[in-house]
Amino acid sequence: MTEHVWSYQPTSGHVAGTDLTGYKVEATDGSIGKVDKHSDEVGDAYLVVDTGVWIFGKEVLLPASTVVRVDPEDQKVFVDRTKEQIKNAPEFHRDKHLGDAGYWEELGTYYGTGAGTYYGTGAPFDGRPS
Repeated sequence: MTEHVWSYQPTSGHVAGTDLTGYKVEATDGSIGKVDKHSDEVGDAYLVVDTGVWIFGKEVLLPASTVVRVDPEDQKVFVDRTKEQIKNAPEFHRDKHLGDAGYWEELGTYYGTGAGTYYGTGAPFDGRPS
């Protein structure tokens, strides 16, 4: 895993500016859905994945560091987590969580990076509102 959860791994093949919307997302043990929204901002990169019926129509947010490979030819993104790990991740609600520092910290912790960062800054999250 990369040192920074909100950055793409240099070996992923992701090219900044590439629109990943609509790409299929593959966990280590099978398909989990399609990219509904993404950001490739340095230090704040993520994917919002529409899981369709797999998790009863929910969306999940995956930090960019979970992406191990992008296949532009087949329009697929491969992540280094199992379906179960993704299913058990902190629940994502678009209206509530985009910009919610506590949620971003929770995700950073869940995905194994400790304190996480505050969304929108790329800076370590220190628990204080901006």
